[in-house]
Amino acid sequence: MSGIGKQDSIRKYSAEFLGTLALVFFGCGGAVIAGAYIGFLGIALAFGMVLLVLVYAIGPISGCHVNPAVTVSMYLTKKISSKDALAYIGVQCAGAIAGAALLYMIASGMPGWEIADGLGQNGFEDASPAGFTLMACFIAEVFLTFFFVYVILEVTSKNVNKGFEGLAIGFALFLVHIVGIPITGTSVNPARSLGPALFAGGTAIEQLWLFWAAPLLGAIIAAFVWMYLANTKLLKE
Repeated sequence: MSGIGKQDSIRKYSAEFLGTLALVFFGCGGAVIAGAYIGFLGIALAFGMVLLVLVYAIGPISGCHVNPAVTVSMYLTKKISSKDALAYIGVQCAGAIAGAALLYMIASGMPGWEIADGLGQNGFEDASPAGFTLMACFIAEVFLTFFFVYVILEVTSKNVNKGFEGLAIGFALFLVHIVGIPITGTSVNPARSLGPALFAGGTAIEQLWLFWAAPLLGAIIAAFVWMYLANTKLLKE
């Protein structure tokens, strides 16, 4: 790899790290720090708004995946190499952990707050905000991720006018959270689930598998549906 190529890769990976850190901090922070004041709609808006901002802030550098599910879909549609895909997922997980750590340090200074109160982790059954079953949560995460990733693939394709991607992507995440928060707390992003779970521990760790399996499955379905509907030649290669 040339010096310029290596530098470009470092810039992309750094952008994905910082972007995922910001997504976890502001999104989960909306729930942990401000949730009592802004409610479910406010939390959903926090996730949507931070992603909207990130699309314009780091999109030109890395594409603003900030989500292993998005990266997997981009790999399947041949928009990213396997080397970059693996690196992106690694730095996204690291960024999510760093964002959760920052949120934990700040939340710890809030009078009366304890880690038992939660750090924005996801869960099902007893850990679901509204007590949804494992199957309901799995289906919800698959479909919500499918919808979210499909929107990303479509609005970032060559057939769509450029300049408004951030609005569509940010509002898609907002919509996903409006429905998903009562069900699982909304993941649609394995890295976003990983960071808070590592600090919350216990049930959050035990249930983490669903918030990797379901979003990745949803992303895979979205990639193939998008290729079919876009009539792309990738399906024939």
